[in-house]
Amino acid sequence: MIRKEIERRLKDLHQKAIHEGVITDPICPRFTVEPPRQKNFGDYASNIALVLAGKNKTSPRNLALWFVDSLQKDPLFSRVEVAGPGFINFFVSPEYWQKTVARVLLDPDYGRSELGGGRRVLLEFVSANPTGPLHVGHGRGAAVGDSLANILELAGFQVEREYYVNDVGKQMDILGASVYLRYLELLGKKIHFPEDYYQGDYIRDIAREILEKHGAQFKDLELEEALPFFRKYALSVILADIRKDLEDFGVHYDQWFSEAGLYQEGLVEETIQALKDSGYLYEKDGALWFRSTAFGDEKDRVVVRANGQTTYFASDIAYHRHKYERGYDLLVDVWGADHHGYVPRVKAAVAALGYDPEKLKVLLVQFVNLLEEGELKSMSTRRGEFVPLKEVLKEVGRDAVRFIFLTRHCNSHLDFDLSLAKKQSQENPVYYVQYAHARVASVFEKASERGISLKSLEEIDLGFLKEEEELELLKLLDAFPDIVEGAAESLEPHRLTFYLTEVATVFHNYYTKHRFLSEDEGLTQARLALALATQRVIGRGLSLLGVSAPEKM
Repeated sequence: MIRKEIERRLKDLHQKAIHEGVITDPICPRFTVEPPRQKNFGDYASNIALVLAGKNKTSPRNLALWFVDSLQKDPLFSRVEVAGPGFINFFVSPEYWQKTVARVLLDPDYGRSELGGGRRVLLEFVSANPTGPLHVGHGRGAAVGDSLANILELAGFQVEREYYVNDVGKQMDILGASVYLRYLELLGKKIHFPEDYYQGDYIRDIAREILEKHGAQFKDLELEEALPFFRKYALSVILADIRKDLEDFGVHYDQWFSEAGLYQEGLVEETIQALKDSGYLYEKDGALWFRSTAFGDEKDRVVVRANGQTTYFASDIAYHRHKYERGYDLLVDVWGADHHGYVPRVKAAVAALGYDPEKLKVLLVQFVNLLEEGELKSMSTRRGEFVPLKEVLKEVGRDAVRFIFLTRHCNSHLDFDLSLAKKQSQENPVYYVQYAHARVASVFEKASERGISLKSLEEIDLGFLKEEEELELLKLLDAFPDIVEGAAESLEPHRLTFYLTEVATVFHNYYTKHRFLSEDEGLTQARLALALATQRVIGRGLSLLGVSAPEKM
C-alpha cells in the first residue's frame, strides 16, 4: 500500500526535521496523504507542510521544499514536487507499481490488515420481527451486515454475528390471534378479522398447517386459551422460514438471541433497577419514565407503563446492557431507517448505565424501492403487500441481489430494477464485475490452447508493464488493502462495490486495447501475471460481498 509507505516516510522526516531544528514542535499532527483530484498533480498529495507550518511558525512552502529536498533520492518516487501554498505531490516510480503484481500473487491473504488488532465486534443485523417473511428491505440489511462482517474480519477484527429475536409483546399476541382467526375461518366459522392484524397469505398457510396436524381440537377454545399455542407455533414456523431465507442468501449467524430470554433470566428487571439506582428513572401518571432528555434526547421515554407492563424500549435497554457486559470492544447495530429516532434514546440509556455510548455504532438502512413494470411494490408486513426476499432471489439470483444492494451507501434510498438485474450486459453492475473475473479465465484458457503457461515470478520481467492502462490497473490493485481498511473503519461496505466496479472498468478497457498473448514472450508473461493478479483481487473482493466469482459466463 503506497499510501502507508508515504505516510511512514513523512513521519520519519518529521522526526528528522525536529532533530535538525527545522521545526520545534515534537508532536506530529494529523495530516493527509490522498490521490489528488487531477492526475497531472501526481499519484498522491500531502498537506503535512501546511499543518506543521502554523504550529512551528514557519512558511509552509519553505517547509514543503525541505521535505521535497529530503525525498529527492528516494527510489520510491520518480519525482516529488511542491504545489500551491505548500502541498507536496508524489509521483511514484513505475518500478513500485510493477512490483504490485508480486505482492498480490505471493500473498495468499492479500488485503488483510491489522487495523482491528484482534478487537472484538458484535454485529447485530436484520433482526426482523418474526411476524412474517423477510422482504427485500430486510435483505438489504442482511447484505450490509454480512458483507461488513467479512470486511471487518479481513481488517483484523474478531466478529460475531447476532440476530435479535423480538419474540415477546403485543405484536406476538396479534400474530397468534391472526393465525387463530384464520384457523377458525378454515373450519367454517364466521369471523371478524381486524384490519390491524396480519393479512398475508402466509398466515392462512400456517393456519392450514395447524389444521392438518391438529385437526379441530382448538375450535371451541376462547382466544385467551388458544393464544399461547398459536403464538408459539406461528413463531417457530416464521422463524424457521427467516433462517432458511437468510441461509439461501448466504448469511449465517453465530447466535440467535431471544428477547424472551431477557425476561426469563430477569435481565429486564435488573436493568430497570440499575436505572433506578443511577437516578434516571422517575414516576409520572402511574408510569415509570427514563430521563433521556438529560442526554440530549428530545423527550423522556416510558419504560414501564401504568398497567405494569414493560415497553419494547425497556427490553432494548436490557439487551444493550447485556451486549456491553459481554465485553465487546465495538457494538454495531444495523437498523431500518425508520428507527432513526430510536438511536438517541438507546445511546442515552447506555450512558445512564455508565457505559461508553461511542462504542455503539448504529447503521441505518434505507428501504428498497422494488421496481416491477414501472410500479413500486409496498413493503407492509401487516397488510401482506410486501415482496418476499425469497421471490427476488428466485427471480434474479443471490449474486445480483447482494451486489446491487451494496451499490449505494446504506443510508441512501435504492431503486432495485428487476429487469436490469437479469441483464447480461455492462448495464448490470454485478455481471460487469464478474465478467472481468471470467475474462481472465478465458485469457488463460486461450494461452493453454497455444501451449503458453505462466512462469514463476522470478522468471517474469514485470518491467514490460508500462502502458497507461497497465499502470492504472496496478495502482488500483495496490489500493485494495487500503479500500478494505477504509470500508472497515467507516463501516461502509459499499466502498468495496465502487472499487470493484472501477477495477472491472479499467480491466475491460485494458483488455480491449491490448493483446495479452503476443509474439513477445516477455510481454506475454508480464501481462498474464497482471491479469492473474487482477483476477485474484476481484475474486477476493467479491467473496467479501458474498458474491461468487465465476470462471465462465
